[in-house]
Amino acid sequence: QVQLVESGGGLVQAGGSLRLSCAASGRTFNTYSVAWFRQVPGKEREFVAALSWIAGRTFYVDSAKGRFTISRDNAKNTAYLQMNNLKPEDAAVYYCAATRTSQVISVWDEYDYWGQGTQVTVSS
Repeated sequence: QVQLVESGGGLVQAGGSLRLSCAASGRTFNTYSVAWFRQVPGKEREFVAALSWIAGRTFYVDSAKGRFTISRDNAKNTAYLQMNNLKPEDAAVYYCAATRTSQVISVWDEYDYWGQGTQVTVSS
């Protein structure tokens, strides 16, 4: 069982940066792949980035490539999403997700554990 708690959201101007954190409980978090998704009201949850626990494989949605970086610190049981050069269209509630697999997965219903979400607002 893993519990996830996101933090780090907030209001930022376009072009600014935020780092989201996802703190996980559980002693085996280092064997879980993690991902970030985002959702705006009235739209489906959108994949942003994923990181496997093996070999640090990553995968990003095209709109995040070159601007966002997903990472993890297993010693701290924490995953991160560094977001640079934020755009108004990045505004959403961001969710951290985890599942016990070595694969990099971009499909939301393949993830077993979810955080409560953190709001990111980007002003133009």
